[in-house]
Amino acid sequence: MPLIPEEPQIHESAQGPRATPATGRTASTPRPVPGPRSAAMPRPGRPGPGPARPAPPAQRQHSASGRPQAARQENRSAPQLQLIPASADGALDAADEAVDLLLDSGRAPGDILVLTTVGQHPWATHELSFGEAAYWAQHEAGDDVFFAGSAAVDRVKPRPVVIVAVNGPVDDIATRALTAAQERAGTLLIVCGDPQTVNGVLGAGV
Repeated sequence: MPLIPEEPQIHESAQGPRATPATGRTASTPRPVPGPRSAAMPRPGRPGPGPARPAPPAQRQHSASGRPQAARQENRSAPQLQLIPASADGALDAADEAVDLLLDSGRAPGDILVLTTVGQHPWATHELSFGEAAYWAQHEAGDDVFFAGSAAVDRVKPRPVVIVAVNGPVDDIATRALTAAQERAGTLLIVCGDPQTVNGVLGAGV
């Protein structure tokens, strides 16, 4: 009986990148939804939203004075202020990188609070999709990085490190968020935004 010729093997075409930029801001490189990298601590009752976010693009560089892990001399009476220069469009990415640097330097995820001056961070949007009760339960647990918008600044509790992403104009709302962040930061306040504008709000020469 003659053998049936083998069918030609069909190679699957390579899939395109799955990551898409977060809604509401542009990004030069597609990235997954940013968020805490503490894979060892999954969200209660459900798996994490996806694979860990890759390392920040190499082309974004900050001066040594803007690197969070460089802060070792902590002022107990007032938080140390560090400023990472960033545009409104790049403030979220800069804040995400600051979180990564802090975690890599040994900071506990529960030590870190991230605030945005306009809208919600993509991670907060993701968590809020499960309901506000579950979202704020994570805040009360205090065992992971927590992200919140300026509208909730009065509700968040103090943490040793507070990062503010100035991702929009510095209006009255942003000014209030910056002032509240300064009050809630225990040892370190990191602000990602325009240096001159931030210094004008906080009255500090950084």
